[in-house]
Amino acid sequence: MAMKYLSTRSKDYECPSAEAIKTGLAPDGGLFVPDSFPKLTEEEIAALASESYNMRAFNILRRFLNDFTDEEIMSCISAAYNKQKFETESITPVYKLNNQVYFLELWHGCTCAFKDIALQILPHLLTRSLKKTGDDRTAVILVATSGDTGKAALEGFKDVEGTKIAVFYPESGVSDIQRAQMVTQEGKNVGVSGIFGNFDDAQTGVKMIFTDKEYVKLLDEKGYMLSSANSINWGRLVPQIVYYFSAYCDLLKNEEIAPGEPVNFVVPTGNFGDILAGYYAKLMGLPVNKLICASNKNNVLTDFINTGVYDRNRSFYTTSSPSMDILISSNLERFLHEITGKDFARVKGWMETLSATGKYEVPDITKTKIKEVLWGGFASEEDTLLSIKDTFEAYGYIMDTHTAVGKNVYDHYLFETGDTTKTVILSTASPFKFNRSVLGALRGEQNLSGDEYTLLETLSKLTGLKVPHSLSQLKAKPVRFSKTLEKGEMKDYVSSLLDI
Repeated sequence: MAMKYLSTRSKDYECPSAEAIKTGLAPDGGLFVPDSFPKLTEEEIAALASESYNMRAFNILRRFLNDFTDEEIMSCISAAYNKQKFETESITPVYKLNNQVYFLELWHGCTCAFKDIALQILPHLLTRSLKKTGDDRTAVILVATSGDTGKAALEGFKDVEGTKIAVFYPESGVSDIQRAQMVTQEGKNVGVSGIFGNFDDAQTGVKMIFTDKEYVKLLDEKGYMLSSANSINWGRLVPQIVYYFSAYCDLLKNEEIAPGEPVNFVVPTGNFGDILAGYYAKLMGLPVNKLICASNKNNVLTDFINTGVYDRNRSFYTTSSPSMDILISSNLERFLHEITGKDFARVKGWMETLSATGKYEVPDITKTKIKEVLWGGFASEEDTLLSIKDTFEAYGYIMDTHTAVGKNVYDHYLFETGDTTKTVILSTASPFKFNRSVLGALRGEQNLSGDEYTLLETLSKLTGLKVPHSLSQLKAKPVRFSKTLEKGEMKDYVSSLLDI
């Protein structure tokens, strides 16, 4: 039976996956979710242990994209996950830290962050979705980024026929390397601009464009349609489910766990998309014991998990883990939809209350269900940097700041619960992408000298690791995009990019 996609806010609209991927956002402002989750048996999961990453991806994705042919799905996978795009054949290797803790390294792609896993395949899914739905318009991809999504989306959509992409990032909210990656982006169909404000300002600006009916109508008349590469797009989220299964399969393959043995996953997250993919994997039958939600000082998710109150009316902090500097976690809406048993009206009410007042509270029964699945904690700036130093000194393993948030929160979880279940920490970015912060943690900020490119070499010499090719080439690239805009100017920037 063909899988249908519904909005989180209404049961009156449903569509196939190609339509959900094409449009990104549901007509009522909700997010697309599958009407059910396919189940894998213990035997089916065990069988995947001997398969390549690409075959594991095929096995998972075909269950959600059943309006695509197997050949179409395999073509998308092959175009995304190959030796030209990733520096390791295993795509998402698992590193064993000790007998209890493992790191799932999601940063071996062309932009050195976990976003590559989804954003190398999304352009192929999107362009095929356009053809499947008989739509000959040019897709205009709008992206708000806290650092990593922007570059990964730019690289994924660069010169893809039938697409244009505009990326907006908070001017003071990304690392120097992240900014350099974006402002030097190649491609005829790309645009990049800084925004005065934080990530939430950029994300709100993008949503305002999406919901501007007159502007959407104008674009349609000019042969354009809006779509998104943020994790609100189902085509961006579904590939992330794969690496949870792949990590578990690697543990099985290496005889680190027995078939059916539960594991914990620790996920550093801001927009809740990455950890939501883990929850979906659990719904599909992956033996997940606990999903540990790791936040930085912007700990709105930690407070929500522990109190049931979501309140974005708080101070916003710029931290050394900028991809998590977020107070509006868009994908939480999908989680609430599922955890409440698809209570469309209630979810819609919470989202409307959040928009109007900046906060909402879920009832006790929902709080209890949330805590059965999630454990929430956060790491201060000091603890984040200390985790980088301690882990390197104890194991010789180097983490970026986001992964360090995950490791620190896991250490707190272990202390508080005593849970010795084997645990996989999602490592979401290369340490070289945040070299100044990582070196500052290892040597002390006062002992750093030189620009970002000098620091890349310094970190390489200190750790014995090779600088990723894409980062080592940055210094020689010319800056193409130097604008910084107010939030209200974003629509005009899109119009100028489209020449309308």
